[in-house]
Formats: sequence, C-alpha cells, structure tokens
Amino acid sequence: MGHHAADVAIRIEGLRVIRGGRRGVVVLPGLDLLVPAGQVVGLLGPSGSGKTTLMRAIVGVQTVEGGTVEVLGLAAGHPDLRRRVGYVTQAPSVYGDLTITENLRYFAAVAHAGPGDVDRALDDVDLARMAGRRVDRLSGGERSRVSLAVALLASPDLLVLDEPTVGLDPVLRRDLWDLFGRLAARGTSLLVSSHVMDEATRCDRLVLLRDGEVIADATLEDLLEETGAPDVEHAFLELVDHRDRRAEGDR
Repeated sequence: MGHHAADVAIRIEGLRVIRGGRRGVVVLPGLDLLVPAGQVVGLLGPSGSGKTTLMRAIVGVQTVEGGTVEVLGLAAGHPDLRRRVGYVTQAPSVYGDLTITENLRYFAAVAHAGPGDVDRALDDVDLARMAGRRVDRLSGGERSRVSLAVALLASPDLLVLDEPTVGLDPVLRRDLWDLFGRLAARGTSLLVSSHVMDEATRCDRLVLLRDGEVIADATLEDLLEETGAPDVEHAFLELVDHRDRRAEGDR
C-alpha cells in the first residue's frame, strides 16, 4: 500500500528516545508509525507508556537518540511547522492574570492571527459567553479549553492534544470530541492521547501504546474483530497477554 505524502500527516521511523542521557531509561525503543491525514487518531495507553514523549517528538521539543520524525512532509521541529501544528500539553500554557479574550488576543498577535480568528476559536471551544473572565478564576477544564482555543487560532493542519479531556465532566468531554470530529471534517489531522479507553469509540483510528511500543494500529472495528474482544479495553488486555505469551515462548 503506497502512502502519498498528502495522505500522511506524521511519518515516524525507528524513533528512539532515552530519558536521562545515553545510559538512562529507554522510553521509545525504535518506534514506527504512520498517522493518516484528515482523521482523528487516538493514541491510547496506560500512564508511562510513552504517549507524551511521542507527542513531544512529533512537535519537535523532545531530544531524540535516533530515527526520523516527519510532520506534514517536513522534519519535526522545522520552523515552517510552527503555525501549521497546534500542540496542547496537559499543563495549560495560558496566563492566569489575563481574561480569556486577552489571552487569545496576545497569542493571536504572536501567531499573526486576526480578530476573526479569536472569535472563531472562542466559538469552537464554546467559551464566547465567558470570554471576559480571568483565567485564574476558571475551572481546570475551562482552562484546558482556553489552551485548545489558543492552538486553534492559526487554523493548524495538525493538532496534537495530550489528554485534552482529563478532568472534564462527561458533557464537556462529549462536546470536545464532537469538536474534534468537526475539525477533522474540515481537513485537520488530529492526534489525541488518552488513557480513558472508552474515548476510543470517537476515533477514526487507534494506536495502542505499551512500554513505548505500538501494539496495535487499526480502526476500532478491525481491532475488535482481530481480538474478538467486546471493547477496546479488553482488546488492549488481549493484545498485551498475547505479546507476553509470545515473549515467554521466545525465552
């Protein structure tokens, strides 16, 4: 199956990341991954599986030991990607002493976005009605939506979101996944990490990560069919057990 550059948002080959210098802990031992364009791809796995490290490598802020990471046809971290890739970390990167609107105007100026972009981003994350509130008076979930609005200002081609739904109530989680679907329909590529397996049902494609290795990369449908599991959580456990049994057989 040939993948044209336009169909692929992220291409990773042999990505190796070691935490704590050359003698440190191997976080990603040599990962290969293709993330298709224009889809919501879920990156699922337990805490410590390497999700955040992988995302940092994709946006070009992670020191890597080896391998290649190509994003939208350019090397990860390339200056031209700054406006084309939106990255939302788990820690909100907005200013507490400014209002939501002031934050967005500030970041819009940095990203050379216009007032129309501020209004659009506010609408996208459903914060228009509280735009005048100071960020330090918001709940954690509201703050993370402000961070997401900042990432949406420049209408990025790729959104990399590290556990964006953590701490959100079910209604907000649903609304956020609805937004991800709308963004993908507009042509945006999304890589969304989560440790909540039930969010898998909202993804076009799933990448299951365990101990820095991709143990599955498929649609939910294919994954359930392959493992015979009733849901993604059981599919994950089935794949882990299968790998462990195979590893024991190799010894």
